[in-house]
This record gives sequence, structure tokens and C-alpha cells, in this order.
Amino acid sequence: MKRHLPLIILALGAVWLLASLRERAPETEFDVNGFGRLPVLVNGRIKPMDTVARSSLLQLQGRQRVATPEGETLAPIEWLLEVQFRPEKADALRTFEIVHPDLLTLFNLTMADGDGKKRFSYLQLEKQIPELERQSRLAQPLDPQARSPFQRAVVQLHANLVLYHQLKHSLMMPGAPDFLGELMRFQAMLPLGIEAVRARQAGEPFDERAFNALIELGQRYDFLSASSHLLPVPPAAGADPTAWKNTGRALLDTLETGAIDAHVLAYAGLGHAWQRNQPEQFNTIIGLYRTELAKTLAPRLKKTDVETRFNSAQPFYTSTILYVLALLLALGSWLKWPDILGRSAFWITALAFIATTAGIATRMWLEGRPPVTNLYSSALFVGWGSVGLCLILEAIYKNAMASAAAGLTGFCCLIIAHNLSLSGDTLEMMRAVLDSNFWLATHVIIITIGYSATFLAGALAMIYVLRGTLTASLDRATADAITRMVYGIICFATLFSLVGTVLGGIWADQSWGRFWGWDPKENGALIIVLWCAIILHARWGGLVKQRGLMNLAIFGNIVTSWSWFGTNMLGVGLHSYGFMDAAFWWLSAFIASQLAIIALGSLPLASWRSFRPAA
Repeated sequence: MKRHLPLIILALGAVWLLASLRERAPETEFDVNGFGRLPVLVNGRIKPMDTVARSSLLQLQGRQRVATPEGETLAPIEWLLEVQFRPEKADALRTFEIVHPDLLTLFNLTMADGDGKKRFSYLQLEKQIPELERQSRLAQPLDPQARSPFQRAVVQLHANLVLYHQLKHSLMMPGAPDFLGELMRFQAMLPLGIEAVRARQAGEPFDERAFNALIELGQRYDFLSASSHLLPVPPAAGADPTAWKNTGRALLDTLETGAIDAHVLAYAGLGHAWQRNQPEQFNTIIGLYRTELAKTLAPRLKKTDVETRFNSAQPFYTSTILYVLALLLALGSWLKWPDILGRSAFWITALAFIATTAGIATRMWLEGRPPVTNLYSSALFVGWGSVGLCLILEAIYKNAMASAAAGLTGFCCLIIAHNLSLSGDTLEMMRAVLDSNFWLATHVIIITIGYSATFLAGALAMIYVLRGTLTASLDRATADAITRMVYGIICFATLFSLVGTVLGGIWADQSWGRFWGWDPKENGALIIVLWCAIILHARWGGLVKQRGLMNLAIFGNIVTSWSWFGTNMLGVGLHSYGFMDAAFWWLSAFIASQLAIIALGSLPLASWRSFRPAA
């Protein structure tokens, strides 16, 4: 039984992974998943409603579920349906995250007024929104780095409220008791209204009542058009494929076409069925609308279907759990059953690597881009690259050290990616200067593999130091094996960092007309190359031995993290993506932890609990 334990663990992990890929249907008679697959154009990208719901919730409250006052849990798409079709109910849901104490004071709230933690409803914030807007106007002119934590919290909450307002106005007019009936009446009076407008313009007698009714509705729909950035109405066949419209704009165009757009009527019908709890009518409209969309948008529908399934499967969340399990198995193998638990850790790591690979490949297909296009995807790829190298090392050395490093780096990188996803859609449109698949597939990939390797070397070195100083389990053979691993990975990192930096200079020359401009990001890449070279020369020259090599590799984590994140937050240079308050503190904490481990690794040899390594 013990001999077959690795296969049993692998089988259980595979079954759980496959089960996680199954699409989850909320317990309701409404085809909410069908609604979630409907396409919408947002920020230049066609995406499913499901993605709009999930990314919006992550931005508003840092998670993808909403609890009702009755204690039920709404799926993201159910929450979006409530926001779009029953905003009066959505306003009572605790959706907005507030943690800054001064911001809570501004709204006369305490943590006890929320969901027991840090989330509050729109109704709780409504009265003080004018004051929030005033505070936001005061903070907006300041550079993000110059804002106080309170001002950054104000600006973020104001942006979240604007997003919520836009979602409420995306498909119908909030507060309309019967928007579908209103549209039917609008359609019926449209000929008389248009005739009255033309007669008035010609100076002829006109129907004043029809004229005033048309103007009133026109102003109403103009407000609706200005209040939403979601574009759910696709262009007609043969028209510009990017000419999507929001509901208000489509209704204003009715004044020229003389007929309400069928897509607007479809969403109004869905809202009518949702408000009146008519699942059969709702599901029928979904089916008919999908059939109509398929006539002109079949390829797009295929992608929105896959993206919705991808969202539901959450492969990176599943991989995060598997990496934790792999780490625990690897740590356990150092205490008991080294061969059995070590092989179990290897297979679980491989399983997590496969899930991550599938997730990254799906993102590439959806986006039509190489795997790294923004900070979020770079975190995924750094972890993926590190784990891939770990699998190779573990296949060679079979001592569970690389499996432990894989669990550590894979877990940390996916946690970083999760926190980066809180800013919104992670499959965002490319910045103009980055819109080059060739350079994204060469410079960006190679430099990111360099990040993966330097972080892996640092992770192995951390394991060496912590295992050697805090436990008595690090023997001579294992220490020598880790040393060979770290040395080999540093050589690998030096090559990829150097080649990636040179390629980046060539790209900069093509984009900006100069090979090197001492931009902070360019300096960061150069520092990684120089630091790797210092490590190798110190090793070759005998200036450091095992412990010195490990401390230098751990400091490489600081160098790489600064190039990866620190340079982006300086607010200067062509590679600055904006200051992130949370990232600054986490980066500072990470640097402090690495310095602490280096200090631990520099303790006198007599204090090491394991064998006495060479200095």
C-alpha cells in the first residue's frame, strides 16, 4: 500500500483537477450561464458577460462572490443580473470594500456596519457620495505617488462607484418599472414624433404632444448613453466590426432608423423576465438571441464560450492548491518516507504544472498573443517557468528539494497574480508600444524566463539556509546537490537575462530610436545580468563557497523583484505602469524577509543545526 501511495495521490489529484473543470451552474431555473456567455465590447475587447461580472467584483471587493442579507451566496453572473435588471435589490448587497479608517469615518461607518469584515452596500454609502466626489476631485490632480493613503482610498472607491453606476446603466434605465413596455410605447409613437420634428424644422404645424414626448425620451436615452461604457449591441452584418454600441446610443439611433434595435429589445425582454421571475421566458429569449448572434458572430461566440468555461474552471486557483500540497509532501519527505513522499510531491507538482500550462495556453488563444503581455501574465509565466525548471531538476536529483522549490515559487507567483487581477480584466488590450507579437515572443519571454531562473535559484538557496539553520536534516550530499542546482540555474539565468536585455535594446531602438536610455526598467534588467555575473565570478574565483553562494542567490531575489515590480512604481521612464500602494508594502516586506534569511545564513557555523558546511 505504501509503495503505491504516489500513484494513489496522483490519481486523487487528477480526479479533483478534472472535477474542477466542470462548469458550475447556480441553483436556479434561469439560464444564467447562457446569459454569462453573451458577448459585450468593453475597453476595446469583446468578452463574455461572465468576465465583466467577475472582473468587476474583483475590482469592487477583492473576491468573486456576493452574500445576500438572507445568507445566500450569489454567483458573479447572478450579481450582475441583479445590478443590471434589479438595481434596487443590488444596492442592498454589501459589494464595496472599504478598509481605510478615515474613509469609514467619512461615511459614518464602522466595520460592524459591514458584513462583519470590510464590505458595505451602496445604500450605506449613498448619502455621503457627494462628499466622496469632492474629496476625489481634490486628490485627482496629484500624482499617485504624492497622494496620501486616504486620498488613494478615496480615488479608488470613487472609481468603484463609477464602475457600479456604469453597470447599472449598461442594459436598461435603472428605476424603470417596465423598460420593455416603455420601448414598445416608444416604438409606437416614433413615427408621429419623427414627423413632428421634421414639421417643426420646416416651420410647419406639428403635433406638440408627440414632439415633446420624443424629446423627453431622447434626453432620457442620451443620459443612458453617457452613463455606460459597456457596449452590448453588436454592429450589423457587413458594418465595421468594432462599431459596437451601448443601449442608449442604439436607442438614439432609432430616431434615424425608425425602428428599435432587436438587440436592445432582447436585453429588455431578458430584464422583463428576470424582474418578474419568469425563467421559461428568460431561457427562451437567451436561446433565440444566441441563434441570432451566431449568424454574424459565430467565431466570437466560440471564444466567449471558451472564456466563460475558463472562468468557471479557475485552473490557476486549482494549481495554487496543488502547489501547496506538493510543498507539504516535499517537506514531509525530509522527515519520513523520503522516496515515497518525494515521488508524490513530484507528481503533484507535474499535475499543477499541467493545469497552469493549460490555463496559460487558453489565455494565449483567447488573446491571440504570446503568454506575457502585462504584469498579471508575467506573474503566471514566472511561476510556470520556475516550476518547469524544478521538474527537470527533480527528475535528475530526486531529493524533493526542487519539488519544494516548485511548490514555493508556484504558490507565491499565483498569489501575486491573484492580487494583480484585482485591478480588473487581465486580458486587457495591448498598449500601442507593446503591440508586437514578435518582440513579445522574444524579448519579453526570454527576459521573463530569466526572472524565473533567478527566483528559482533564490528559492533553492532559501531552502538550503532554512533547512540548515532551523533543522538538522540537511546532510552533506543534499547540500552539495543544492549547490550544483543553484550554480546551474544561475548560469541559465545569466544567459537568458543577458540575451533578453540585448533584445530589449533592439526593440527600444526600433520603437523609440535609441538602444539604451538608462530607463529604470532597463537599469533593472542590467543589474540582474551584473548580479548573476558577480555570483559566477565570486564562485569561480573562490571568493565564496556554499554559504556565500546561497546568500548571493537569495539577494538575487531582491534584485529581480526590484526590476520586476519596483521600477514600475517609480513614476518615471517609459516602463512605469503606475504606483501601487499594496505592491509597495509587499515588496518592502519581501525585501526585509530576504535580508533576514541572508542574516540567518551568515550566522557563525557553530550555530548551524545541520552539518558544518564550508564557509
